[in-house]
Amino acid sequence: MGTAIPRYRAAPAATLRVEPLDALTLIYHRASGITHLVDSPVPELLDLLSGDPLTLEQALAALADRFDLVDPDAGALSARLDELVASGLVERV
Repeated sequence: MGTAIPRYRAAPAATLRVEPLDALTLIYHRASGITHLVDSPVPELLDLLSGDPLTLEQALAALADRFDLVDPDAGALSARLDELVASGLVERV
């Protein structure tokens, strides 16, 4: 059997409390008790991934469309998603 393509989704909304603070955003992750102070693109990624799970390619295409990105970087998005998975803010499904 082939390897399944990973999909990503934001942690359930019930486990996150998101509070915008000017240019930054505070995210309290109830499951871990950790508060994250984040900047763009994290809030945008969480918003994008709050619906159906997306593959890396689907997320990249959606971001490129939503923000008119000319040359989106799949490697950078992959690294950012890995960081968010490690923090518990995004789940790999």
